[in-house]
Amino acid sequence: MFMLDSQANRVSSYLLLVGVFSIAINLRPAITSVGPLLGVIRDDIGLSNWSAGLITSLPLLAFAIMSPIAPKLGYRFTIEKTLLIGLLILLIGISTRSISLSVTLYIGTTLVGLGIAICNVLLPGLIKQKFPNNVSLMTSMYTTCMAVFAALGSGLSVPLSADLHLGWQRALLSWGLLTVIGLVIWFIVVRDQAQYAKPNNHLTSIVSLWKSILAWQVTLFMGLQSFLFYVTITWLPEILSDYGYSMSTSGWIVSLMQFISLPFTFLAPILANRLNQQHLIIWIIGICSLIGYSGLLTRPSFGWLMVYITFIAITLGASISLALTFLGLRARDAQQATELSGMAQSIGYLLTACGPIFIGFLFDLTHSWITPIVTILVISILLILFGLGAARDKYVLD
Repeated sequence: MFMLDSQANRVSSYLLLVGVFSIAINLRPAITSVGPLLGVIRDDIGLSNWSAGLITSLPLLAFAIMSPIAPKLGYRFTIEKTLLIGLLILLIGISTRSISLSVTLYIGTTLVGLGIAICNVLLPGLIKQKFPNNVSLMTSMYTTCMAVFAALGSGLSVPLSADLHLGWQRALLSWGLLTVIGLVIWFIVVRDQAQYAKPNNHLTSIVSLWKSILAWQVTLFMGLQSFLFYVTITWLPEILSDYGYSMSTSGWIVSLMQFISLPFTFLAPILANRLNQQHLIIWIIGICSLIGYSGLLTRPSFGWLMVYITFIAITLGASISLALTFLGLRARDAQQATELSGMAQSIGYLLTACGPIFIGFLFDLTHSWITPIVTILVISILLILFGLGAARDKYVLD
């Protein structure tokens, strides 16, 4: 049974549980829904390819900027109120982005990134604080929920836009309904938690955290796994297209990959909680990554392609949930977890924002996917190395 603490009643516990999942369903659709509609948006507004690509990079840059700021907002206003603010910013961003102007498109997209960043950073700290005995299970459940809605965001946007004749504006705006639901729930949560939640003006020095080797290992594991995810989502369809698959088939394969990853997203934190050190999970993730991406070098037949896609799905699914689990397992308390989350996601998303651009640059330079894929294999090796460090049974400031 999930319990907040000795003072909280069962209703408050389950209300907060619902609140966590209402945020989880909002963390990805506002971003993943854009990619399939990017060409339509570009043609409708008259953007260049570079300007259209900026739409996918702005949220990641906003993540990097807001991530170190979010913990301070959480301490100033309480985590619960700041999460409510994050959802409100997200809703404003979704609404602004849906106006058919390039200026509002960029402003709205930036606000979407800022709102999601606040929730991304503070949610691990909230879980550490409110569910200290169930950190891994809660992380497993909310990351799986996040992954499901990420896949739905990319899979439903075109049908909403074309089949239901909503156009790209209302198709993107429709995901704001999830945010409205989240806002209603968090208004209730904030009122319910007011008797327990107090602003915390006593902050641990962030300088000491940035001097921690373990904190950097967690941070770089977070960044490298995110690098792999966004590079794969961005360029795998193009790789498959160059190998002779149609764009529709390529898109279907990428969507299938995300659904294959779901069980591993769910299981990795649960297994991590059963182990004092998570080296075994790191090796599984790393070996699957090396096998999966190496297979892409062989221009595989469809049958072998699906085998390699499964290995990649295991890597991407398990690594994201394990990275988020580390934020709780390597922190002694909620404050450390929140600060570590801010550090890891700030640096992590800076790496991520560079990933798709760098891989695209390598392809433009070589006119071949060999060098980009070899680069991904090097990243996979680094993921193993930093993951083994992050998997040690220690706390960041010990």
